Amino acid sequence: MKKLLYITVNSKPESISACRTVGRAFVDSFTKKNPEFQVEELDLYSTHIPRLEYQYFEKRNGILSTSAIKDLPENEQKELNKIINLCKQFVAADLYVFAAPMWSLSFPAPLKEYIDCIVQDGYTISFPKEDKKPVGLLNDKPRAVVYIQSSGGEIPFVARPIINKGLDYVEDIMKFMGIKQFERLLVDGTGTSEQERILAIAAAKEKINKLVDKIKLTENVMVSS
Repeated sequence: MKKLLYITVNSKPESISACRTVGRAFVDSFTKKNPEFQVEELDLYSTHIPRLEYQYFEKRNGILSTSAIKDLPENEQKELNKIINLCKQFVAADLYVFAAPMWSLSFPAPLKEYIDCIVQDGYTISFPKEDKKPVGLLNDKPRAVVYIQSSGGEIPFVARPIINKGLDYVEDIMKFMGIKQFERLLVDGTGTSEQERILAIAAAKEKINKLVDKIKLTENVMVSS
């Protein structure tokens, strides 16, 4: 069975969060059309994301071996094992759906902490001996990312490279890890009133079916963005 990892990065309940409302609609639409996908959800506001401490590493982006972990204090062992489990969960997925608001030209801090946890040697990247530059490991099978972002204002297309720094960063880091397909679903113009929010959500939902059809995760076919 294939896995869809649905990652939310918003402290608001789904009922009043534009990105999470659209995210849920996308996940429901995708799984209805692709029932072979099992959904696993990760709420970065309710899940503890460990901070990366120097003592957890034996080399660049390389966390301690299993035997070395046992030498750490019990609380640090738990933190490091949590990082390892987050890595394994991410690697096991085929489709990743993020739902996050735009904050200060970027995204909420828990997402950066999460990304720092999963970019680890031996899990999502590797440092070949003959070439010290890291390479992504997640090109081993067809994978795709859908990033759903809500923002209060309408962002002009020409201004997106300047304003959407967080979204561009997520795309870059996913491709760095080897995931070739990255799709954006923008919930722009949620505004300051409930009516504006409802209209923005409705406009984004109209794009879902086309986006669902664009994602083809098979061994021989994958539609690129």
